Amino acid sequence: MTFKQIRAGTAVGIISGIILGLFLKWMQGLTGIKVYILLLNVDFIPVFASKHLPESLEFFFHLLISCVIGVAFVYLLEKLTISSKGAWLLSLLLTFPTVFLYFPLSYMAVKEVPGMLNGTAILLWTAGHLVYALSLPPLYKFTTGWKSD
Repeated sequence: MTFKQIRAGTAVGIISGIILGLFLKWMQGLTGIKVYILLLNVDFIPVFASKHLPESLEFFFHLLISCVIGVAFVYLLEKLTISSKGAWLLSLLLTFPTVFLYFPLSYMAVKEVPGMLNGTAILLWTAGHLVYALSLPPLYKFTTGWKSD
């Protein structure tokens, strides 16, 4: 893995993570369903359980995870020399597991978050992560000037 890949992946991860966060915050504001709170929630991790963390720190943790996905996306895209059409599939494959994080995060949360079987919350969560996945290829193209296909 090169420094250039890490830099590009970090940029892609930060921007796509902000897009996801803003989308879920907007949806929470529109519906009152606490999907943004769920996205940022870390209260089930023992070291954070008894602490009230500021939203900015929780958002920072979210962006760290997003950067890991962004770096993985850039690395795999370049390592496997994937075409621009394949980049869309790769972004969906990397993001797909995050949809299922809804269930353990909802179950383990101490804060008030949507229930595990809240269909609307699951739909909003899935839509947000789809927006995230669909942002990865154009952000990669924007940050690197990638010209493929």
